[in-house]
Amino acid sequence: MKKLFSFLNFSFIILSFAQSPYISITVAKDGSGDFATIQSAINSIRDLGPAEAFIKIKSGIYNEKIVIPSSKHLITIEGEDKENTIITNDDFSGKLNPLTNEKFNTFNSYTFLVAGDNVKISNLTIKNSSCNQGQAVALHVEGDRFVMKNSKILGCQDTLYAATDHSRQYYENCYIEGTTDFIFGQATVVFKNCEIKSLANSYITAAATSKDNQFGFVFIDCHLTAREGITKVYLGRPWRPYAKTVFINTTMESHILPEGWNPWKGDKMFPDKEKTTFYAEFGNKGNGANSSKRVEWSHQLSKKELKNYTVEKIFKKSDNWIP
Repeated sequence: MKKLFSFLNFSFIILSFAQSPYISITVAKDGSGDFATIQSAINSIRDLGPAEAFIKIKSGIYNEKIVIPSSKHLITIEGEDKENTIITNDDFSGKLNPLTNEKFNTFNSYTFLVAGDNVKISNLTIKNSSCNQGQAVALHVEGDRFVMKNSKILGCQDTLYAATDHSRQYYENCYIEGTTDFIFGQATVVFKNCEIKSLANSYITAAATSKDNQFGFVFIDCHLTAREGITKVYLGRPWRPYAKTVFINTTMESHILPEGWNPWKGDKMFPDKEKTTFYAEFGNKGNGANSSKRVEWSHQLSKKELKNYTVEKIFKKSDNWIP
């Protein structure tokens, strides 16, 4: 009877652990955690499991190319310190991939790919150290309901790829830097209280919003800055015909050109994109925010239109998700 009780008790403990609503994992390069690499920690999480997984990453430089596949979800990744918890890689479009003997392209040049839903990242830096060698993505996000806070995304051309029509992404208190089209993609994205730094005379955004999506990239209470000597930067140019980008209550320094937006002329596949894009501003300030010389096909939001640009309305779908 005593042996039966012990067996049942042990079984109950195992079953309880298996059904636990929360899994905690620590990653440390020095071997003091559960795993020494971030990817191995992600791989250990059960595919489509019911439990939320929390991955704590201790400070260090992690030279990894990381993937959270679509089969993994409900994952929170938190660095110990965004200045000292750094994930870095150096792949770029045109570089030979030694594993496949084929060249990388823009879409697989990432340092970190998030394909799973309900992923949260905070307090770390994601970097692509390749610069001026080709498109080189630091963070590529395809999953829905993605949140990133208090973090840095570093790169040059195509730093942040906010991908896929169905994806909703929220960035708060983040620092994002790059050269050309360094925030690009099809997703619906809100940037709240972020610093966006241009490292070259070029373009900040290249949205590819679908015709059916009401919102594309929305910047709220952000700060547009630039490296010293950079004086000619556009707010954006349309990667696809229905690109949508809006800046609200954002400080724009003098590197922003008076015309603000560029039509991306010369695109033979999608000519005259300025006829269908929606580029708009409201309440911006700073030397680059003067709207008197903006291109005629851009917009200044009315106070009535502004009411649609709340986080709740931008992200509202059948699930009423609020990050």
